[in-house]
Amino acid sequence: MKETYAWVTPPESVPASLKPIAAMQQKRFGAVLNPTRWWGRMPRLFWLVALFVGFLERRKARLSPVLRSLLMTRVSQLCHCAFCVDANSLRLAERSGALDKVQAVSAWRHCTLFSEEERAALAYAEAVTATPPQVDEAIKREMKRHFTDDAITEMTALIAFQNLSARFNAALDIPAQGLCATFKDKPHA
Repeated sequence: MKETYAWVTPPESVPASLKPIAAMQQKRFGAVLNPTRWWGRMPRLFWLVALFVGFLERRKARLSPVLRSLLMTRVSQLCHCAFCVDANSLRLAERSGALDKVQAVSAWRHCTLFSEEERAALAYAEAVTATPPQVDEAIKREMKRHFTDDAITEMTALIAFQNLSARFNAALDIPAQGLCATFKDKPHA
């Protein structure tokens, strides 16, 4: 049965230059991830974007893996990107070891699960994602309390990247793949 999509279909096959990443995704997730299929129309751009996110997700990043995933999940929600919410929620669940923060991230202001640092970062992510950005003096002060200038710069790049990714996917109606649901089925430490 052939899949149908709202208005822009992915290429029938992944270009040769994306085959290695498609094989990795197939092995880890059981399928090639939907954005890879759409970005396949522009493989060079795909690799530029992949290098950008790879840098932001490096081992020596200034932000913790949980914080990065938390911010990416919240931005995904704000941009109404079904695939991004799914994929970033899975990453947050894996990195935090539980689903509690995933389930609470949209209501973070009213939840005690988040540290002061996480709250400052989430407020900043929401302000940066607004159109136009709404980064007021109170948010700037709170950010300076918790983060260095280098960390704020890296966080801003991460938020901007997730806006690019989520808006690309949402605009093209790229669907979720049920990735976060798989977290419930896996054993956790």
